[in-house]
Amino acid sequence: MKQAPLIRFRIDFAENSNLGPGKIALLEGIRTCGSLSEAARRMGISYRRAWLLLDSLNKSFNVPATVNSVGGPGGGGAEVTPFGDLLIERYREVERKLNDVAGECLEEIGRRANRRTATSARKVPVSKKRRKGA
Repeated sequence: MKQAPLIRFRIDFAENSNLGPGKIALLEGIRTCGSLSEAARRMGISYRRAWLLLDSLNKSFNVPATVNSVGGPGGGGAEVTPFGDLLIERYREVERKLNDVAGECLEEIGRRANRRTATSARKVPVSKKRRKGA
């Protein structure tokens, strides 16, 4: 199976204003779930981490990427704004283009990549006897 290299990248718009795969995945999760806490659970990150990512994202631009509603009879929630949708769309567009270019530029190198699972280190049995002084 031929597979192009996968590029992971972050865009820095200004100091403390960036966009990367984690924030985009969080926005996509919020768009799907309508909830920051559910999006965080599905990503396997804490609510606090998700909240910090979202807060950073919303402070990075002069337009919010999401709007939140406080709990009530139906519970609270979060919604991706049109600007948030634009962030997702453009980030994914750049990602597709970068991966296409990487696939072309790195084709020769990619053919030499080991496709089977690599082990990081040889397994060495550990002695059950403790050394003196250890």
